[in-house]
Amino acid sequence: MTLFKNGYLTGPLLGALWTFVIAVTAAVCMSFSTGEPFKPLLLLSLIWGAGLGLVSMYGRTPAAIAGGVLLLAGVLGIGPVTVGEDVSGFSTLLAHLATAGFSALGTYIFTHDCPPGQLTRHQYEAAIIRFLTGFGYIFFTAIVVIPFYVMVMTSLKSQSELLRNPLDFSIDLSKGLDLLRSYQELFADFGFGGYLWTSFYVSVLTVFITLAFAIPGAYAVARLRFRGRAAFSRSILLIYMVPMIVLALPIYIGFSMAGLRNSVFGIVLIYPVTTIPVALYMLQGYFRGLPSEVEEAGLMDGLSRLMVIWKITLPLSLPALASVSLYVFMIAWNEFLLAFMLLDDPSKFTLTRGIASLNSSEIPRQHLMAGSVIATVPIMALFLGLERFMTKGLTAGSVKG
Repeated sequence: MTLFKNGYLTGPLLGALWTFVIAVTAAVCMSFSTGEPFKPLLLLSLIWGAGLGLVSMYGRTPAAIAGGVLLLAGVLGIGPVTVGEDVSGFSTLLAHLATAGFSALGTYIFTHDCPPGQLTRHQYEAAIIRFLTGFGYIFFTAIVVIPFYVMVMTSLKSQSELLRNPLDFSIDLSKGLDLLRSYQELFADFGFGGYLWTSFYVSVLTVFITLAFAIPGAYAVARLRFRGRAAFSRSILLIYMVPMIVLALPIYIGFSMAGLRNSVFGIVLIYPVTTIPVALYMLQGYFRGLPSEVEEAGLMDGLSRLMVIWKITLPLSLPALASVSLYVFMIAWNEFLLAFMLLDDPSKFTLTRGIASLNSSEIPRQHLMAGSVIATVPIMALFLGLERFMTKGLTAGSVKG
């Protein structure tokens, strides 16, 4: 480890690794956005990156000059990214500019506190942490954004474009509203408006049923004293130890015998079974964090236990209720296995079941991607809009008092 705590080794090593990461990222982004061939070069990325890391230790100006040299090298064809023969000049310049700029900037940020020669433990660890942080941002952003980008771009293409080049994820904006043809056909020909409505009211009903059972159950575990309370509290999530696929056959047989299969009512009955345990677990922790003195004061003022819950506990628990409701709604909205197993009538399909029906060789792939976008965007917007309530609700009961 002492060998690595040297600026002459740490700087080039971090620069080489970072430049390769940026070269891969730039090549992937440019290929997806333009449909043209870009490819990262491992050896040249490591060589140029090592040089960047060595120079960046001497200050901002040397790092900027090194970035300019890297840009010139890319234009001359000896940079970290290579391009195909038919790539436009603007795309080529943009790829090399992004590679050189982000490589030089990141390398300088990682190594500007690393002087040439021996490093202290703080300098060495700070440089490593900054590199891992930058890599983490790129990696986790890529695994989230790239699949979503591919899904959206594919949904905006025509069948002929997909057959001509399935890996071209660029779009022609000159087509205007014709880009949305797949979405129009889904609602006009495949009944996706009905799927959306069914998923919405099934999810809302699941939220209300879950809260109706979870609130009194969680309050009882958190506040009341009864035999078996501790065992019940610890065993709430035991249902999640049994995979749902194991329960699929008994549920199918039971619902078939009861006449509940292929009915929305049956779906509304079974969904809360999967959400009540997690809602109980989340709410009991929050209820325990509320000051019991407030409830005791209400009891002393003549309120019944139910009125204390209604007038005191629930208003104080609104952040937790909001977070639990959002979480339960997302579970019900995205549930697929039970809907796939119990629903056969297309007029009763939930959104996930309707999307599964599009996975056919007879239906163009862009329709499947458009359906996936329709299912993803509403729940994503809901989550982003209510994220602060969910975060507050999940953390507020972590500390008592």
